[in-house]
Amino acid sequence: MTHDTTIAVRNAADLVDAAPYVIGFHPTDSLVVLGLSGNRVLFAARYDLPPLDSDDVVQLGAVISAQQARCVAVLAYGPPATADPVVRRALAVFDAFRVRVLEALRVHEGRWWSYFCSDSGCCPSEGTPFNTATSLIAAEATYRGQVALPSRQALVALVAPVDGHARTSMAAATERARSALDDLLADEEHSARSIRRAGRLAVREAEKRYRSGRALTDDEVAWLGVLLLEPDVQEYTLGRLGDEEWRLALWTDVLRRVEPRYVPASGCVLSYVAWRAGQGALARVAVDRALHVEPQHRMLAGRGVEHGHRPPRHVRPRLPTPHGRLPPPRRPGRPQQRRAPQVGPRRARQVGPREASWIGQ
Repeated sequence: MTHDTTIAVRNAADLVDAAPYVIGFHPTDSLVVLGLSGNRVLFAARYDLPPLDSDDVVQLGAVISAQQARCVAVLAYGPPATADPVVRRALAVFDAFRVRVLEALRVHEGRWWSYFCSDSGCCPSEGTPFNTATSLIAAEATYRGQVALPSRQALVALVAPVDGHARTSMAAATERARSALDDLLADEEHSARSIRRAGRLAVREAEKRYRSGRALTDDEVAWLGVLLLEPDVQEYTLGRLGDEEWRLALWTDVLRRVEPRYVPASGCVLSYVAWRAGQGALARVAVDRALHVEPQHRMLAGRGVEHGHRPPRHVRPRLPTPHGRLPPPRRPGRPQQRRAPQVGPRRARQVGPREASWIGQ
């Protein structure tokens, strides 16, 4: 079930308060772009600072343009020497892609500054102080069950591999699972059908177990992880995915427990489940975990970008495929005439973190 998690954002200060709940953690040394359309946040993209290279910025512009957002808000987290050059490049690229920038802010050490507003009455030169933890938006988001973790490192820890006795036990279980798979493969005439049947049964049993609040044994996780290497089993698994919280628990647990060889497949599944649930940041770290194990597996990263082009309900789940080159930016026409946005009260804009469809690196 998808819960209503919209947050009303009325001004620049609200954008600063809302951003951590949209991306799932409190960013530092980051460029965050919130894509807005009507009364929704369609996506949030985040990149690490120090400055992105030109290819990264052009890719960001292409992805955001493909989202067909009416406008975006840009938030750069860091000191001026780091943030300003990136914001200038980002604004130029958004101009080239005809994307309207509603607001551009720099956030650093508990204060924010607007790149568009020079009115000292609302945007003082020393910055505007804020405290996200005590804001109205934080209270509203917490009430609705939304969480902003302290840092990206805390988010990464959610998908970190188990260690100690748990890892030793999983290694032994994986050897047993591989032996069982070898037995199925020994019957060349019926092996494909047997593996497909075993994989579907393992997926359905795992879903049933977590839907009822229970967990899988080490042998069951190992067997599921081994079978997920088979394309037919992956297709079947992705075709059944939804945004229920128990699915997040299931595939997070599988990703943490499987042996390294089986991480890319389970990471792909978790990334899709998290993305469907609007937890784009979790989807991104799941992909990163997979790429850390298999760096050449670039189609996982490419699939994350492709998902960002459409809302979740419009994407049919399927296996990741290599993504082609990004389209060139449109030729910039007449420069956009930007007006400094109001920083005071304005018509409420609804920001829905659950509708975030892509989180950048």
